[in-house]
Amino acid sequence: MEMLRRSSVFAAEVFDRSPNDKELVSQAKVLCRDYIHSRLNRAGIGWSKPEQGVAASGGKLAEVSSVVQWLGDELEFLRPSVYRNVARQLNITVAIEGVVSDAFMAVAADIFSTGVTWGKVVSLYAVAGALAVDCVRHGHPAMVHTIVDCMGEFVRKSLTPWLKKRGGWADITKCVVNTGPTFYSHWLVSAVFAFGHYLKAMVLYLLREK
Repeated sequence: MEMLRRSSVFAAEVFDRSPNDKELVSQAKVLCRDYIHSRLNRAGIGWSKPEQGVAASGGKLAEVSSVVQWLGDELEFLRPSVYRNVARQLNITVAIEGVVSDAFMAVAADIFSTGVTWGKVVSLYAVAGALAVDCVRHGHPAMVHTIVDCMGEFVRKSLTPWLKKRGGWADITKCVVNTGPTFYSHWLVSAVFAFGHYLKAMVLYLLREK
């Protein structure tokens, strides 16, 4: 608990300067924990979380977390059936850590197979949140930590160069600066594009040899 609290505070502090790879990964995991916690609360499911999370530490990271959750809500509203019962859609058991981590990493790799956009990043967080709901509902809350770790590992391997070019996670807040029709149309296109890659990822995961 104390280690998770310190990691949240550390991740928030580095927004005052350009973050390195390790800090970007730490921030990704904090954002994932917050997203999952929000998603579980919305589903009426309890889950232990650091007493002092990103919201309590305040600052830019808290703003980023709010934006990721808001955009995730928009995306889930657009395609609710896609972000529910993810484990069943992937035909996996959530009782085995290796199965959960392999499925998450396979879906993530396919979502980003043709490049990176903020829409795809939010889509991955939505997948993480939905999968976490499945794990907790089926009596395996420990898998939430596995999902958070997988998010960090994927960001480390695949997203840190892209994030560094944009100055870090704070760049996503630009997505909500303009709330006019043009912005909303842009977000819809980005979200639907991510949705298409998520469907492709699920199909590829289901069809691969096991």
